[in-house]
Amino acid sequence: MNARFRDRREAGRFLAEKLAAYANLPDVIVLALPRGGVPVAYEVAAALHAPLDVFLVRKLGVPGHEEYAMGAIASGGVRVLNEEVVQALGIPQFRIEAAAAREEQELARREQAYRGDRHRRTCAAAP
Repeated sequence: MNARFRDRREAGRFLAEKLAAYANLPDVIVLALPRGGVPVAYEVAAALHAPLDVFLVRKLGVPGHEEYAMGAIASGGVRVLNEEVVQALGIPQFRIEAAAAREEQELARREQAYRGDRHRRTCAAAP
């Protein structure tokens, strides 16, 4: 954590000041990346009088080297691949699909844990 702020909530209040022009707008949604981003986003959402939701993301690890990302998946069916990594390592499509299937299960589990029966919030720019 940057020594500039005492904690993430203080950082969120600072960020909220910078985003004050977005306060009370009907099409503003604050999305938080769990877990560390939630305290920051909470402060922003409260200051802007905007709804808060989580945006869950899971890394797609290179087979056999899972700590190295070949892409990611996110809430709402988002999938992004680093084509340079995939091509350079010759990762076949079936391996990508297998990694995505595993991470989609974990993403679904976390969606349920974080959100329960509440639906994901969406906006016009959301995928």
